[in-house]
Amino acid sequence: MEAKIGISKDRLAEVAHSLSRVLADEFVLYTKTRKAHWNIEGPDFYNKHKFFEEQYNQLEEIIDEVAERIRKLGHYAPASLKQFLELTHLSEDDREQNDSQGYIKMLLADHESIIIHIRENINNYVAPLKDLGTSDYVTGLMEKHETMAWMLRAHLS
Repeated sequence: MEAKIGISKDRLAEVAHSLSRVLADEFVLYTKTRKAHWNIEGPDFYNKHKFFEEQYNQLEEIIDEVAERIRKLGHYAPASLKQFLELTHLSEDDREQNDSQGYIKMLLADHESIIIHIRENINNYVAPLKDLGTSDYVTGLMEKHETMAWMLRAHLS
């Protein structure tokens, strides 16, 4: 059934597509964070193993929230690896070493990329799309990534 929430059908489709790109970024970052959790090596293994677990759990919640936001707008969320890889602006991880500094730098760069991407698009939800709810939602999402990036940055020397 069509969502009748005061936003035109075309605008809702555009918002849903934009959020689908966000969802793809979140899923790719989640996967890369899982990889860091699974494959971390070195003298700080245990601490970083637990740290990456905390981060991927946060990302898992974000993924669910973004997908549900898309559904609230009356659209279906992408849910295949193929779709995510087509929609994301992030690249897959091709690291050869499994050290914490390398993983942290890679994940930090992705969080910062997502922050910039969201920041550049916040106002698009307000005008011309007239969706203040999504603008507010992605502002909160950006703040979550700022916190996660700060936590990663704090581990760098």
